[in-house]
Formats: sequence, structure tokens, C-alpha cells
Amino acid sequence: MDSPSEATVAAVSSVEVRPVRTQRERRVFLTFPWRVYANDPLWVPPLLSERASTIDPARGVFWKRGEAELFVAWKDGEAVGTICAAEDKALNGHLGGRECIFGFFECVEDTVVARALIDRAATWARARGLVTLGGPFNLDYEDSYGVLVEGRDRPPVILCGHTPVYYQGFLEDYGFVPLRGDNLAYEIPLSASSAALQRTALMAERIRSKGWLKIRTPDLDRWQEEVDVVLELLNRSLAHLTDFRPYEREAVEAMVGPFRSIADADLILFVQVDGKTVGWFPGVPNMNEVLIHLNGLRYPWDMARALRWMRYRPRCLSIKSVLILPEYWGSGAALLLIDEMARRARAKGYAWADLSLTSADKPYTPELATRMGARIYKRYRVYGKRVA
Repeated sequence: MDSPSEATVAAVSSVEVRPVRTQRERRVFLTFPWRVYANDPLWVPPLLSERASTIDPARGVFWKRGEAELFVAWKDGEAVGTICAAEDKALNGHLGGRECIFGFFECVEDTVVARALIDRAATWARARGLVTLGGPFNLDYEDSYGVLVEGRDRPPVILCGHTPVYYQGFLEDYGFVPLRGDNLAYEIPLSASSAALQRTALMAERIRSKGWLKIRTPDLDRWQEEVDVVLELLNRSLAHLTDFRPYEREAVEAMVGPFRSIADADLILFVQVDGKTVGWFPGVPNMNEVLIHLNGLRYPWDMARALRWMRYRPRCLSIKSVLILPEYWGSGAALLLIDEMARRARAKGYAWADLSLTSADKPYTPELATRMGARIYKRYRVYGKRVA
């Protein structure tokens, strides 16, 4: 990055980025996105209680494996941006890395504010001997990560984020480069007349007839054992990715736990070979179709909205992973799972399926999605930069 001009330095000095210390500052940090997205009809406000839990060292899962600090940018006494700098000590120890992750990056459309926020995260990183910044990750590698770089025709689905157009420019102007291939969200129409799904059904029927692959649904009475199965599938199926971050069991349990109350067990599919689970294909209702109306339950009166939307049936089924153990990639297991899911979802009234997010670096899933007639409808990008 080029040296800033004197005018830029003076402007940056007028923005003060301070660590969050008081309850009031914490509240400002949590609610600042409402200012950024006040006029954005595509933004889905996060549940404020869940976001508060995430940033709370006593309750957030991240804090058991790392440390973090929250910052708010102030200008003329007004909050103008937020950022979080964090070190995942468990992951850095496992990979021998020295990465600082940043997240909760939100700011007004002002380059000076953006630079001040990133400068503060970089300073935090260098003080701890960390040499790179990577993100955005909001203390959760699976929830709303990355910057939206394509696809602004509809709101995001559950666990996917939404960011202003100008964030991409802010990060790239600062010198950030893509950390990996883009993260892709695919749309799959579930109409019975879909030629691509009809072809998939024919191929799946041939696979079924051989009888060696079996579909099962989760055994909720053996939930902890099912979490162990998912942990193994995640860590073995995704290990080939360039910047793969091994999953901790506690993080996996925290990730899948909330879905127990909203998921339909008929749409959480596993595939087995000789009694061994070799694949996972979970579909959950896109609750963002409801959450977009609830204002994050920020105020007590927002509960009235929740009651009104309680019986709404989402039209989108969101499929968050297609996991197949590498030794079964050519077995047809994925085709069998896709066909079974399409049949079941259609019977339950879903109009389309979202497949998100999958990395462009993962050759198997994008190719499979394309063969099913899927199209990319959103693209997210995670960035990195050396700051040592």
C-alpha cells in the first residue's frame, strides 16, 4: 500500500477507533449495522440476542479457543464503524500459522473510516506477533462470512451475509487480495419438470438398483453420536481445500445445535455403505424469509411480528453442505442424495433449493451443481493481507 498523503493522515486522525469497554459501547457495537443497512431492503437483521452471545467471552464458542477485541470508530462523537480483531489460537497452533482474523467490519461509506478500522485491527495483530489479516469472519467460520461481490437481486439465505457494495472497494484499495476462490451460492429450482433433475433421477435410480448405497435420516436420540459423525465428515471431506480450517467438536455442536428446533429430520440426509456413514446432505428451512421481518427482535414490540410470522412456511430449502468422504467421490452417492432431497423437498412444498456456500476451489461440488441445472446467484469473497 502506498504511503498516505498528509491530507489522508489528517483525516484519519479525526477518526478515533476505541476498544469496547462499557455496556453502552457494547450496545453501540451490536446495533451499529442498523445504521449501515437502514435503507437496504435486502438486509436480514441478525437476532440481537444471538449476536450478543457470540461476542460475550462467557458464552461465545470462539472465546474457548482464542482471544478477540471489539472496536468502535468514532467521529465527532458519533459511531461510524465497527471491527473485531481476533486470534484463533487453537487453529494457529494446529496449522503453525500466525493469522489474525477480522470481522464485524461495518462502516459508513467513508474511506477514511474504513482505513482507520483496518489499521486498528492490523496494530492489534502486530502487537501479538501475528503477520496476516484474514476475513471477514464474525468469530464464526460458518456464519455470514465474506464480502458480497455478486448477487443483489434477493436477500441472503440463512447463515449467509449481505454487505454494501463499497466494502469490496475499501478492502481492495487497502491492499487485500482474495484469500481463496470465491464462495458460491447456487439456486436449484425444484420443479418436477426440470430437465436437469429428471436426468439426475434416472442416474440415481440406476445407483439405487445396485443396492450398496443406503439413505438414512438422523437418529435424534443419539444426537451426540451424530455430531461425531458430522465432525469426521467435515474434517475428511474438506481437508483438500487450500485454506481448510479443521473443525473442533465444540464448534460443530454449536453450529448444528440450533437447527434441531427448526429442521425437518426427513430433510437431513446421510448416505451409508455397509453401515458406515460416508456422506451428509442437510437441508434446513430458509428462516431468513421470516427473520427479515423481525428487526432482530431488537425491541420488545418486535415480538408481535414474530408471533405473526410464526406459521409461515419458507419457500426455500437451504442446503448447507454436500459432504462425501473422498474415497466415495465417484460412487454416485452425491447424485443419490440430491435426487432424494429433491423428491422430499418438492413433496413438502419447497419451490427452490439453495446450495451454499461452496468454494470455487472445491472442484467436485460446483461441477455437480452445474450438472443439476443449478446457477450461481450469489458470490462472496474472503480477503487476506500481510500486515507484519
